[in-house]
Amino acid sequence: MTQTAPNTARRLQAERLVGPAALREAQALRYRVFSAEFDAKLNGAELGLDMDDYDIHCRHIGVRDMNSGELVATTRLLDHQAAAGLGRYYSEEEFSLHGLAGLQGPVLEIGRTCVDGAYRNGATIAVLWGELAEVLNEGGYRYLMGCASISMQDGGIQAQAIMQRLRERYLCTEHLRAEPRHPLPQLDVPGNVIAEMPPLLKAYMRLGAKICGEPCWDRDFQVADVFILLKRDELCPRYARHFKAAV
Repeated sequence: MTQTAPNTARRLQAERLVGPAALREAQALRYRVFSAEFDAKLNGAELGLDMDDYDIHCRHIGVRDMNSGELVATTRLLDHQAAAGLGRYYSEEEFSLHGLAGLQGPVLEIGRTCVDGAYRNGATIAVLWGELAEVLNEGGYRYLMGCASISMQDGGIQAQAIMQRLRERYLCTEHLRAEPRHPLPQLDVPGNVIAEMPPLLKAYMRLGAKICGEPCWDRDFQVADVFILLKRDELCPRYARHFKAAV
């Protein structure tokens, strides 16, 4: 099923990215976004791609501009069965996830989410969320988990300032506690530092997600990764329309 964003200038359509050619489109978009914004060290950079060993085990979804034919957003999804075959979730490379085995119900991990800078708005995210909702429905997943990134290119000031806000409103370790394998360096950040929360992290919080601990320093991507957990039956009603039948 596809969804079209309410934008008269653009025709955005969600799709399942199936097959080698579609996967390379997603990897190319990820490369463009991650290399430009984070100056990330990426496997496949010599090919203009962001690729790793998880890709072939994941399902990939995306958003396409039907006017230009370009893929403008993508994310990948790793469910509990695929993770069991691999022996791990991607997030476990960055975090020790205490309590993961005790989660009651199927789990879906979301990762490598990116949106072309020219399309980074609520309409594009809504289309992507709509397709994610279809996947959640089909699999009957109870939990959505993954990482959201904050740039560390300023040395960590922004990340520390954002974390101060997240701890006050969104920290919850009741279901799962994420212990970072590489904690952020300690910084004394003045209380009056103003830092804008990244769009994806903000979108997760609006949906009702919680953070499950302190962030991990991903040196390859030069970001602080915050582990988030969204319990499906705790979706925020105001934003649940993005997930439609998934609630």
